[in-house]
This record gives sequence, structure tokens and C-alpha cells, in this order.
Amino acid sequence: MTLANGRHILAIPGPSVMPDRVLNAMHRAAPNIYTGELVDLTQSLVPDLNAVARSSGHVAMYIGNGHAAWEAALVNILSPGDTALVLATGQFGHGWAEMARRLGIKVKVLEFGKRSPFDAAKVRETLAADKDHTIKAVLAVQVDTATSAKSDIAALGQDMAQLDHPALLMVDCIACLACDRFEMDAWGVDVMVAGSQKGLMVPPGMSFVFFNEKADKLRGDMQRVSSYWDWRPRSRPAQYYQHWCGTAPTHHLYGLREALDMILHEEGLEAVWTRHEKLAKAVWAAFETWSRDGPIELNIADRAHRSNAVTSVRIRAPLGTQLRDWLTENAGVTLGIGLGMATPNDPAWHGFFRVGHMGHVNAHMILGTLASIEAGLTALEIPHGRGALEAAASACA
Repeated sequence: MTLANGRHILAIPGPSVMPDRVLNAMHRAAPNIYTGELVDLTQSLVPDLNAVARSSGHVAMYIGNGHAAWEAALVNILSPGDTALVLATGQFGHGWAEMARRLGIKVKVLEFGKRSPFDAAKVRETLAADKDHTIKAVLAVQVDTATSAKSDIAALGQDMAQLDHPALLMVDCIACLACDRFEMDAWGVDVMVAGSQKGLMVPPGMSFVFFNEKADKLRGDMQRVSSYWDWRPRSRPAQYYQHWCGTAPTHHLYGLREALDMILHEEGLEAVWTRHEKLAKAVWAAFETWSRDGPIELNIADRAHRSNAVTSVRIRAPLGTQLRDWLTENAGVTLGIGLGMATPNDPAWHGFFRVGHMGHVNAHMILGTLASIEAGLTALEIPHGRGALEAAASACA
């Protein structure tokens, strides 16, 4: 006998829970990809995507995951031999840096470990020392999905403006767009990348590069950009197929239209941000209570530096894997692995897990997940503080 039968909860940090409305919108026959409804629908997405990003600039849509958006952003404004400064707060900053290296871009990495956001003073010092302005772009991850560290992008943009440094500010919002507050124009961000499968509540398969006129001017100075990654025809197509450099991701577009309606035109973006903030505090309240007795420890100690989309948790190996397995087999809940904390061949890999609380989530989903985690802790006789569920419920009240 198992209590896992019934609707499974995928509490991982992406792909996130997809609303039935999004899935139903995608459940249709293939549309005409040359004229008519799909063309009009695609045009309607652009202003709404910009509204989610708080951007008045351009957006290029790609068929691909977040790594595709990384590469698209890089090749439109950086050439081999150019220098990029990468602020690494976990696995994904290093991943973007490695992609840049393989494109021939010189990379300078500022390492901030796996338990904190970037240190603004160290970034300012590095940029101030760059008197010759050899750094062409600063690459930052707002929320590292592996560590759940959230960095202050607004402060970074303000510092770069005060220093009058001409480098582009490029930000990875793949983990947190439509979950954590992000304001592209107001924060001085020049390029932002995101994916469809997290806060936007659509299956994996689409990614987005948002860019302003400053970034597009640099694109105009590039001697060569591959036809597939070039953001200009995608953002300003003379013909519909140029949006995609070929066939459109037809059914994703219908799902995205429904998701944007839910986010912007029904709940409202500010309300979406507030919902994520409140539910995240419920998650933190539970884990902070459990951590009073036993091996559980939140990876990011300071609440101000935690994401509203994902929470990374440390627990003595092999308890992380044991707890994840118990929840999948007995409670119908799947937690995320401790990505980036170690390798699967390292025993420490089994001492981490992550909880995704992004996108289409509400109080009963989060509280149910937390109650299931407590059941797992109890069943596996893992020591933990008492009163976690009461603390989480109070945070939701």
C-alpha cells in the first residue's frame, strides 16, 4: 500500500507545475503557420512578455531551453577576444561562463561560493579598476537555481551607472522571472534571459532574450552573428517565419498565451510576486523550525538573499536522497536534487535537496508538500524541530 496514488506534486525548481488551462490550450490540432490566428497570437505575446520583464525594449523568442538563451545573448553582442565579467553564486554562473569561453570570449570570474549572493563591494572594486573598459559585459544570475541565492540586480545596475562603466549588464532570470521581482528598465539591465518552464508555467522548450537599444547598437557593430541566433529578425520580422528562423513552436505559443493571460490580465504581476513571497516565507518558516533540532539547514541563511522561487536545503548524507525517495514512493511528492552541490559519485551529493515553489502554486499545494516532508522526516526518524507546520500555516494566514 502507498499513499502516493493520486495526483503527483512535482515540487522541483522547474519544470514547474503547469496549469490545466495551459495544457488544455495546447491540446489542439496543428495550426496554419503562415497566416491567421497563430500570427496574431504571436504578435500579442511580445508586449505581454515585456510587461512581465518590466521592459520597454525588444524580445527575441527561441525554440530552446535556458542554455539556448545564454548562447543567443552572448553571440549577439560579444566577439571572440572580448572580455566578460561573470559573477558566480552557484552552478549557473559558472555554466554561463563556460559557454562564453567555448565561444572564444575571455572570462573573468568573481567567485562568491555556493551560500551567498555576490558581494557588491567586490564587484564595484573590480569595475572601478577596469580603467581601460576592457570588460564588455557583466554576466549575473539573479537567482541561482542550484543554490537558491538571490542577488541584488538593482544595486548592481545602480553601481554600474554611478561608475559610468560602459559594459552591458546581462542577467539570467531563468529561475525567477514572474516569481521574484525584476524590473529590467528601472534597474538598468541591458540584456535578460529567461525560459518558459518555471515562473511562466509552460512546458520546457521556449526561451527568451530581452534587450534594449544599447545592446542592439552593439549587435549592429558585430561583424558576424549566426542566422539562427541573430535576435534582430526574431524581434522585428519582415515575415512571420523569421520570428523562429523556421517553423514556430506552435503549441507552446498557445500555452504561453494562456499563461500570460493568467499572470498579467487576471491575477496581476504585483499580486503574483506577492503570492510567491508569502508562500516562500511559509517554506522558510517550516525549514527554520525543523532546523532547530537535527541536521536540516537552509543553504542561504539570510532571508533577504533567498529566492521566492526555490529553496535549497542541506541535510546530512545520505538523508537527502533517502528523504526524496521516500516522498516520491510514499507521498506522491518529488523534490529536486541538490544540483551543483556535488557530483552523483560524491557521497555528499546525497546530502542536499531543493524545493521548488514557483509558478502555478498556492497555499494548499505548499502546505501539503511541507506536511509530506514532515511525514518523511518522521518515517525516516530524522531529527527535526517541532511546530514547523504551525509556523508555515501562520505565514500563510
